[in-house]
Amino acid sequence: MKRALLPKHERLLQELGENLRMARLRRNLSSEQVAERAGIARNTLIKIENGDEGVAIGYYLRVLIVLGLEEDLRKVAQDDLLGRKLQDAGLTISKRVTKIKK
Repeated sequence: MKRALLPKHERLLQELGENLRMARLRRNLSSEQVAERAGIARNTLIKIENGDEGVAIGYYLRVLIVLGLEEDLRKVAQDDLLGRKLQDAGLTISKRVTKIKK
């Protein structure tokens, strides 16, 4: 059984889709052009632009490439503040024991 996304996560995907749609329109590209260049069906592009959770991330990447935005994917989790805090909390610093010479 498929697990539904929380509404706030659905909104995130919808926002991503809208951002991709706006990037396409700013480049004056039709949905047919982007779909063809990305090697996907126009219906798949429409699903991406609507934030459909069932579309594979590889298809999102293909659209990003067509729009010249593939490097934006590198920014995802780049500054993982929570992960860094958790990592730092688990680190132990050992004290160096000084040897006494006799």
